[in-house]
Amino acid sequence: MTHRRDFLKRSLLSAGALAALNTPSLAATSSRPPTRFIFMHRGNGLWPRVCVPPSLDKKAMECEKRKEAIDADLDGHDLPRWLGPLAEHRENLTILQGVSGKMCTTGHHSWCSALGVFKANERPSSIKWATVDFELAKLFPSPAGHIELACFPLGGGNARGSLDGVATGFSARGPQQPNYAFGSPRVALQELFKSVSDDPKARTQYQLDRGVLDFIAGNEGSIADSLAGIEKAKVQNYADSVEAIRERNRKIDAMASTIRKHVPQLDAKYLDPAVSTFDRQIGHTEVLLGALIAGLTNVVAFTVDELGHRYTGIPGIEGEKVNMHDVGHGKSIGGLDAETIRELARTHHMTLVDRIVKRLKSVPEGNGTMFDNTMVFYFPDGGETHHSHGWEYPFIIVSGDNARVDLRRRYIRLPNYGQPGHSTLGNFYTTLLNAYGNPVEHYGALDTGLSKFGHGQTGPIKSFLSA
Repeated sequence: MTHRRDFLKRSLLSAGALAALNTPSLAATSSRPPTRFIFMHRGNGLWPRVCVPPSLDKKAMECEKRKEAIDADLDGHDLPRWLGPLAEHRENLTILQGVSGKMCTTGHHSWCSALGVFKANERPSSIKWATVDFELAKLFPSPAGHIELACFPLGGGNARGSLDGVATGFSARGPQQPNYAFGSPRVALQELFKSVSDDPKARTQYQLDRGVLDFIAGNEGSIADSLAGIEKAKVQNYADSVEAIRERNRKIDAMASTIRKHVPQLDAKYLDPAVSTFDRQIGHTEVLLGALIAGLTNVVAFTVDELGHRYTGIPGIEGEKVNMHDVGHGKSIGGLDAETIRELARTHHMTLVDRIVKRLKSVPEGNGTMFDNTMVFYFPDGGETHHSHGWEYPFIIVSGDNARVDLRRRYIRLPNYGQPGHSTLGNFYTTLLNAYGNPVEHYGALDTGLSKFGHGQTGPIKSFLSA
């Protein structure tokens, strides 16, 4: 049966299909469009100080230094320079500070931690439950379920040795179930849109895969009938997985005319295996937009970089392979100091967010646009610094008019670690899940270090829930 398992693995990797194996627990209501969620996370930390609007008044700045609570309207305030690409989306923008995540793996590499709110390492056995992006995907079902894109590291970190393929990602489908991510726009485009490909070879391969799946589905079902106990359960689970892929394919085939309209038309440079990091990120952004607009998925996880990724294409040092670990330790590269390199990367990331928001604002949906029903999150996967401890996870959030959480046009600093009202990543993700239909009491692990302060740490951030 080895050959069948190998085939199943290849099929599951296609189009983010592993996500399709999650049975939706709560479906989106048919009376409104689905909400889309885009989780963009990066390695090497995000300094809280670079997220502070420079025009805050003296009193607010004093609160900021003491990390006391702040809630300021962004209207009339200057944005940090690197957030400039989002200036025209100020009405939809929130800068959120003060959310802690000391129950996560921090430091150089976090694996699934920042999305799952638990300690994790590179071993699947460390994955305790589905990450929040997969939980949200269950609430808003789609043919692909969930799509993950990544700029993989080559040395250290999550996936190793592949920039241009499919490898273990940074999200998780469930306990001990890592997700798989597309490492290049070329591979993502081929796999996600192969059902409507103009390439005869790709269409032929798609039909062959369908035929093999049909054969396996019948064969495995009959084998299960002749077995008992654990072996029967194993084979039945395998058969069910194959059937889930077939069902996904049927849904995608029914959408062929819509999907064909939204296949990303990428310039050749984005399809080159040697594409620069900056262009790889642009290519991934175009692919995720095509998948969202075509209706293939409603949830995307996008690792824009990881500490072990060697950056290329940074303006002024385009030819350098920048070691972000060295940058984290303050090393100058190619005549640019570390702070400048970090800002150039962050600013480029914000141009990606701007690209997403502008494109979705241009697509009509219901009485408005697709962006009205979209939330974009940009945050560090390890916390507040290069050698992070999880004291803070700054978030840049851009959300549409129909968001069910009150997070627009604000600079918010939540009470500092240990202060009454302090909130964790678990509280924040619980807020999102509760707002969109999952009544979970609390998502994620608790921080035992907060217990000594005597205030509860379960439940949502109630001030964020819309009336």
